[in-house]
Amino acid sequence: MRPNIVTEAGLPTRVAQWWENIPFLTSAVVIICGTIYFICLLIGYDSFYEVCFLPSAVISQFQVYRIYTSILFHGSLLHVFFNMLALVPLGSELERIMGSIRLLYLTVLLATSNAIFHLIIALLVARNPFHQFQYLMDECAIGFSGILFSMMVIETSLSGVQSRSVFGLFNVPAKWYAFILLIVFQLLMTNVSLLGHLCGILSGFAYTYGIFNFLMPGSSFYSSIESSSLLSSCVRRPKFIMCTGGNPTAHIPTYAGQNTTSSGLLSGNMWRNLSSWMPQRETSIQSMQDSRFPGTGRTLGSANSTAVNSDSNLQARLLDNSNSDLAAMGTVDRPSDGRRSAAENAVAVAAEGPTRHQDSVASDEQIQKLVSMGFEKTQVEVALAAADGDLNVAVEILMSQQG
Repeated sequence: MRPNIVTEAGLPTRVAQWWENIPFLTSAVVIICGTIYFICLLIGYDSFYEVCFLPSAVISQFQVYRIYTSILFHGSLLHVFFNMLALVPLGSELERIMGSIRLLYLTVLLATSNAIFHLIIALLVARNPFHQFQYLMDECAIGFSGILFSMMVIETSLSGVQSRSVFGLFNVPAKWYAFILLIVFQLLMTNVSLLGHLCGILSGFAYTYGIFNFLMPGSSFYSSIESSSLLSSCVRRPKFIMCTGGNPTAHIPTYAGQNTTSSGLLSGNMWRNLSSWMPQRETSIQSMQDSRFPGTGRTLGSANSTAVNSDSNLQARLLDNSNSDLAAMGTVDRPSDGRRSAAENAVAVAAEGPTRHQDSVASDEQIQKLVSMGFEKTQVEVALAAADGDLNVAVEILMSQQG
């Protein structure tokens, strides 16, 4: 007999699999920022004075375009590399929760709010009656790091952890984590915009505390964009994540007070990708149910991809949503062959009779959860038995029976 030889995938294969699991918008931002930097490198453009965020030019000449061009340009190879390396886990997690279009809108909103905070603080410092600091008005800032600090605050609030480790050296309270990193980066790196990063933190807290809620459109807004013929080619891509949430206010309230259940949606797999240079999250007890988060969409990659496995807990916790969530979940990719066979087995079991004894894995809580979503109790019990208590598989079984 020929022995079984198990070989590890080569580096190109691993990189290809890693890239395939990055959602649509996050990968698009990485491509755009990388391409812009290399074009600037080829043509020798390195002043960035015409595209950076310059408060004096925005106010005096009303060059509003600088708000958005400044986040796409980077000053060096290390600058763009580390910014994009940090964006991949942050952006991927948020995009899987919110959806691609919703995260794009949030990114534009954060870029705008960062610029407004930047202008207000620069004006107050430069025009104060005691001692004027005009240099803030003439500071030329570029890079995506301001948005990254905003995302970091939002992700930290979503995680629900009480403390976080800074490069494995010491622990700090989670609410101060972004500020500690701000100070560390300011001390370790030269030519870093303190005000730009600080404004990113302020925007992140403003979003998590619900200050921007009135600026967040309803679900129909995102649905109309996704159904547009102009985006049909993008929506059909496997990496594109639909905004399938059922939250009527179409925002994600992320602030968790003392009487609010914390979410465990981002329980560690985001920072695993940056373990070589970013701090690791500590393990904490997370709530198993939270209906506050409206977004998940089609799965990424193949049925065996690690991204699908990492999102299984997220899909299970979204089962508390209303029936509109169930309808939206119809946009999820069709189940793999294994799950499809489970659905066929469930249909066969249902044909034999509804009085079949159910396994202990079908708890009353699981049954009530699926019944509240509009399924019949008998079908729910059969589906849970066929799925061995797995809520994700049970939902797919029930949906396949209805389809």
